[in-house]
Amino acid sequence: TYRLQVGGLATGKRVWTLDELRALPQESQITRHICIEGWSAIGRWGGVRFSSFLKHSGADITAKYVSLHCADNYWTSIDMPTALHVQTLLTLTYDGEVLPPKYGFPMKLRMPTKLGYKNPKHIVAISVTNEYPGGYWENQGYNWFGGS
Repeated sequence: TYRLQVGGLATGKRVWTLDELRALPQESQITRHICIEGWSAIGRWGGVRFSSFLKHSGADITAKYVSLHCADNYWTSIDMPTALHVQTLLTLTYDGEVLPPKYGFPMKLRMPTKLGYKNPKHIVAISVTNEYPGGYWENQGYNWFGGS
């Protein structure tokens, strides 16, 4: 029953199912996740290149920001250049298997160029905007860019 809502400055399909996301071209990459708490882990993530997904969604890729909202009421946002980065991946798998809940089932946005709090899990909505959207931790004083 999962649905991913795409809104804001996007003219394409507004709601996606997991089957539709899995039908898009998939790729995998081995990257390092760096947590602001000081630990890190290397893993093999698989999914849809986020830039491809945004283009399939009819997103205005000249917009400034992408906001990501999660099932657990967490949210964050990134700049469009990060969204379009070749390593930014809308992940659906980990180590060749369906993404487990502890890593963000049904999907996580994986950005090896960002610290962990910028890699949202359990995503249910994506919005493209020119208005600064902030984020859960960012609104509490964490660095908005959050680069690793």
